[in-house]
Amino acid sequence: MSYAIEAEGLVKRFGSTVALDGVNLAVPTGKVLGVLGPNGAGKTTAVRVLATLLRADEGWARVGGYDVAKQSTAVRGIIGLTGQYASVDEDLSGTENLVLIGKLLGLSKAAAKVRAAELLAKFELTDAASRSVKTYSGGMRRRTDLAASLVGRPQVLFLDEPTTGLDPHSRNEVWATVRGLVDDGVTVLLTTQYLEEADQLADLITVIDHGKVIAAGTPHELKRRTGGQSMQIRPTVVADIPAVAAILRELTGLDPIIDTDNGVLSTPVDNPLLLSTVVRRLDDAGITADELGLRLPSLDDVFLTLTGRTGSTTPATEGSLA
Repeated sequence: MSYAIEAEGLVKRFGSTVALDGVNLAVPTGKVLGVLGPNGAGKTTAVRVLATLLRADEGWARVGGYDVAKQSTAVRGIIGLTGQYASVDEDLSGTENLVLIGKLLGLSKAAAKVRAAELLAKFELTDAASRSVKTYSGGMRRRTDLAASLVGRPQVLFLDEPTTGLDPHSRNEVWATVRGLVDDGVTVLLTTQYLEEADQLADLITVIDHGKVIAAGTPHELKRRTGGQSMQIRPTVVADIPAVAAILRELTGLDPIIDTDNGVLSTPVDNPLLLSTVVRRLDDAGITADELGLRLPSLDDVFLTLTGRTGSTTPATEGSLA
């Protein structure tokens, strides 16, 4: 298997603070690695090291086969980077921004215009191409920022919390864009605090906390590692909740968790065949359910188990030691 990104034993200190403490990463070519972690975990620092913006104090990393410390110029030639905030000039139009970047990358003015037009079309920004970016919506600005990172046709793209501050619709637009890039063969390293984002986009997930990798695997593997399945039941009639709770208690020996706001009962189960038994018992009792099934732990459950904290639904801004 070929790897677009490899890192081993990365350590980065800022004075007495250890931002990275022996981080290992491996991203197969053409895949998406989601780097998940709480605010200040070390995610942004890892991206900055891999993108040659910071030099690690210990360890090594290669991107596209190039050593990030010894061959930084070569690395910069094959990567794109989108940070937490749009880096395009708001006073320039979408076209002017992309042409400027193209010329900075060594393209002729004509070639830069062609590339800008291609990207604006790809990101569905052609109609707004001549308008200043300050008139764009949040989602449009983010797509323009992504387009800017692709002017040089990168093999590897670093996305550092790319949907920070976006509304759900704009976030979905960015997700669709990322999927399209992967379909085109781009390798993506995505840092995020959105658990749903990691679940939607990542082929592999690495969880970082306090500068250390505390778990790694596919989303499915991480969910499996957290624990067994849980059964969820939503009785059609709210008044049946006590009777359902009694049935679950008898069959599992555990007191079910009752979400009174949503009328849902849930309990851990280690035997999926128990579901059919519950169905029979509910039928015998004349109880119907609008919802009845088994589910694996969510990434939120994984995050809570591994870090002792729930995942953020509205990511905060990471500081310089993030």
